[in-house]
Amino acid sequence: MFDQITLPSGLRIVGERLTHVHSCTVGVWVKVGSINETQDENGLSHFIEHMVFKGTQSRSARQISEEMDMVGGQLNAFTSKECTCFYAKVMDENLDLAVDILSDLTLRPVFDNTELNKERGVVLEEIAMVEDTPDDLVHELLAEAQFDGSLSRPILGPRERIAAYTREDIVSFWKKYYAPENMVVSIAGNYDWDTFLALIHRFFRDYPNQSNASAADQPQQSLSRHLSRSKDTEQLHICMGFPGVPAGSDEIYPISILNNILGGGMSSRLFQRIREELGMAYSIYTYTSGYTGIGTFNLYVGTTPENGETVVKEILQLLRSWKDDPMTEKEFLSAKAQLRSGYVMGLESSSGRMQSIGRSLLLRNEIKSPEEILEKIDAVTPEMVLELADKILSAKPCAAVVGKNATKILSLLEDEVNG
Repeated sequence: MFDQITLPSGLRIVGERLTHVHSCTVGVWVKVGSINETQDENGLSHFIEHMVFKGTQSRSARQISEEMDMVGGQLNAFTSKECTCFYAKVMDENLDLAVDILSDLTLRPVFDNTELNKERGVVLEEIAMVEDTPDDLVHELLAEAQFDGSLSRPILGPRERIAAYTREDIVSFWKKYYAPENMVVSIAGNYDWDTFLALIHRFFRDYPNQSNASAADQPQQSLSRHLSRSKDTEQLHICMGFPGVPAGSDEIYPISILNNILGGGMSSRLFQRIREELGMAYSIYTYTSGYTGIGTFNLYVGTTPENGETVVKEILQLLRSWKDDPMTEKEFLSAKAQLRSGYVMGLESSSGRMQSIGRSLLLRNEIKSPEEILEKIDAVTPEMVLELADKILSAKPCAAVVGKNATKILSLLEDEVNG
């Protein structure tokens, strides 16, 4: 099912062949994100993700984009709390170009000082955009409320740090983490394994760095912090955070079913009550986040400042009523079907498969086959969901509120939670 090898350098390669497509998605994964940063390094992982596109030893920024556009490919990257990924999607006949460019970006960036100062402005604009987008800002504030240490910090970093970083700061951080033993290359699509390995040996043979990466501190979760930010917005944005399950845990399947029942779709309890019956929100949902050793179960709602008090009380009442009104068999079967079908449909995307196998190998050093995952979903019982729900929903949530009357609504929420 999977092709997999670890090279003498320590670089891990994994692939999944999808013979029904005529394209490939290749990703280079680096085990570095905001969780690896100290307070004085916050934002460097994301800054580096931007900077490698500004020029390498053999390509200018313009050449990078033009070469990929010439073959109709897609090139992009993202930084998360735990990793950074650079990826390209191309027709299978252009696989060599994708591997060439990705190796150039990750192993041979130049970090030109002129480009650095220009891109610094871009990142500062990105930070400003989050500040001006309250439904993004409230999730960052929730992370600050939920965690102590590195997970509480924003991926983008604070403005003052981004404004102060020098080329030496960036190069030093890059050398620390961009080394073969800290990286995974994943591919999904229509490819020949031997041909792909030959490309890896050709383009990933010279490594400028030897890893001296330090292990990330284990984040600690807080269950009592509540934060607010007053902003002159039309909507009030409210988040609540409960303890969840860590990435890689088999409990991810029952918590995903719980998520679907409470706020994961249009038939969920929160959506039906707050939006359909009361008409007090356009957007309301729950979601899970899993990290190494720790996880969360979170809730978001956007409503008017005038309806904030009613919405908070209604949400908390609905969550408390779970003990007296637990899920029905119909809800359980529907939520399980949603989870199963969502996973199966995700298998049809080469990008989704590349991300799944690459992230799993990088962060957990294991890959589960689709058959294994479907078996685990099928094995979830109502008792497993009920037991986990009791543990999660009995905890006092962290909270974050952004908008008009934010302080007042947060105070009400604290009173309701502690009352």
